[in-house]
Formats: sequence, C-alpha cells, structure tokens
Amino acid sequence: MIFLEHDRLIFSFPEVHENATCHIELMRTLRIPDDGKDYPLPPGLGRFPLRYVDDFAHRLPESWLTRGGVMFPMYQSEALWIRLYGTFISTRETYYPFAVKIATGKINAVTGEAWADGISEAPQDYVVIPKQPWLDGYTVEKGFIRQFVAMPLGSGYSAEEQITGEAEHGGIQIIAYPMKREVFEERFPEVKDSDIRVRSKMKSPKAMGTERAPAMGLAPGGRMKQEIYIDPYGIDDWDTGKFSRCFIAIANSLVWRSITGENPPTMPPTAEEYTRMDLPWFCLLYTSDAADEEDSVDLGGRRII
Repeated sequence: MIFLEHDRLIFSFPEVHENATCHIELMRTLRIPDDGKDYPLPPGLGRFPLRYVDDFAHRLPESWLTRGGVMFPMYQSEALWIRLYGTFISTRETYYPFAVKIATGKINAVTGEAWADGISEAPQDYVVIPKQPWLDGYTVEKGFIRQFVAMPLGSGYSAEEQITGEAEHGGIQIIAYPMKREVFEERFPEVKDSDIRVRSKMKSPKAMGTERAPAMGLAPGGRMKQEIYIDPYGIDDWDTGKFSRCFIAIANSLVWRSITGENPPTMPPTAEEYTRMDLPWFCLLYTSDAADEEDSVDLGGRRII
C-alpha cells in the first residue's frame, strides 16, 4: 500500500515483512544552467507539497483522475531531486532493501528507454534502496545525469516528447519492489542485544532522510555528476510479485492555488543569484567503485536548507 505522510510517499508491504517500508520525497532545488558544463550538487530547498489527486477531483483533468495518485506544484524555474530511504531495523543493523523504478512520462530515468513492466538487469533499469540515496535526473552516460526540470506538455521539450514524439503521460511514475522476506532474513540475520548496545554507543545509525491546462512533464536540464549504483544483491532477490506503483502528476505552480486553495512554495533563486549570495554547492560523496556493497553513503553531504 501507498500513503502520504508529511509530504512523503510511503510504500509499505506488511504482507512481505513488518519492516518492508520505504520513503520517497520530491525535493526542490536550483535549476542549474544547461550550458554543457558539469556542475556539483545544488542544495535541497525543502520538500515539494504532495496532495492526493482524488481530493481535488472537481478541479482536475479526467486523465489525472483515471490514473489517480498524487500531485505537486513546480515552477519552470526550478528543478527536483528524488530522495530515497528505507526503514532502519536495529535488530538486523540494516535498512530494508527495495528495488525502485523511476520514470517520467513513461520514460525510464535510469536507461532513457520506454517504460517496461518488471525489472531488468541488462541493462539495470532500477535503483536500489538504501544504496542509492537520491536521483537528480536522467542518466546520460556513466557517472553523469541531466537534471529533472519542468516543461509544459506539448512544448516538445519533455523527455517523453523527445523520445516518443507524443505528449501523452507527463508526470512521474514510481514502482517499488521489496526484497523477498526469506532473502532478507538470510542476508541480514538478527544480531545479539549485547552487540546492538555496544555498537549503538560507538556509532548510531544515520537516518537516510530527513497555463491553464495544468499538465506538466519533466525534461532533461543541466548536467551534473552522479553515480547510479549497481544492484549489490541480484535480480532474483526482489519480490517482483509484490509491488506498488504511484503516478505523480505535476501542476504548474502558477495554477496550484486555483486547484488546491493553497499558496505554492515561493519561487526559488536562480543558480546565478544563489552563487552571488555566496551560498554553498556540494560535492558528491560517492566513491569511484560505486558497485561496492560495503561503501557507506552519508547524507550529511547533501545540504537541505
């Protein structure tokens, strides 16, 4: 099942395991220039507000109601990144793992190919929680992505229109697959209470997280460095028979108030304005061997302001 809590999407699979839960947040950020240069990570500017589509049925297109899911407002002058984290299980000293497919306009953000059911390892068309703490855009080559930015459907700029020539879907599509219970319990056996107490004193686990027609799609924006981690487990470890999917519609922030009665977030600064204020940009903490299962990822390297 999927539900909203404090502008977070929560995917929960109690039928698989009582701790099989993951969280997905859409984070506001600066739109970096699309000038051919490579940029460091821009800061997080807080979560986008998420609302259930069904709660505003009388003000929305029929296509949105047919798909259901949630919606959020976005300015064309900003960008988004997707924050991914699981539930930490102290008795096993790990986060519950998930395989997550992310697409925009039914175009896979990891492979750039049209959406296909299920998951594939050749090429890998999904990301792994908790290995992948965030995703900022479309993979364009190894180690580089182009930022998720908003464009009106029909403008010809969305990833969907550039690849398929059609402006049919828009929005974001997310599907999550939990690790099989038996695989999880075998890979991550329970630890003794005494070991938990000793290790918790040494180091506490870090929480991985903290125009009239309103249809919008995401387009490739500026380029930045980012790794897509290789699945450290194996495609057979994922419970592909148990999954949840969510369609996320994007409304232009300028019409958000007419839809919901709420004010949209304030307009973000441009990258140039941000730099003039002498505010920080951030470097990735990924290592060169991004497939190494033992690498740790510290979300402290991603500032949220």
